[in-house]
Amino acid sequence: MAANKRFEVTQSQGTLDVIRVIKDTETGVQYLQTISGGGVGITLLVDAEGKPLLGK
Repeated sequence: MAANKRFEVTQSQGTLDVIRVIKDTETGVQYLQTISGGGVGITLLVDAEGKPLLGK
């Protein structure tokens, strides 16, 4: 069974404190994920009008 990945990491920087851009491959919507110390956060990326930022 071939599994398609719903999410993909399109950008990543850092090793201890990590920042990643994750794209939903079905909708194109992008999210920003941060990992620092013991905490993890994720948020929707939006354009200047507040609409979800779509990946290419």
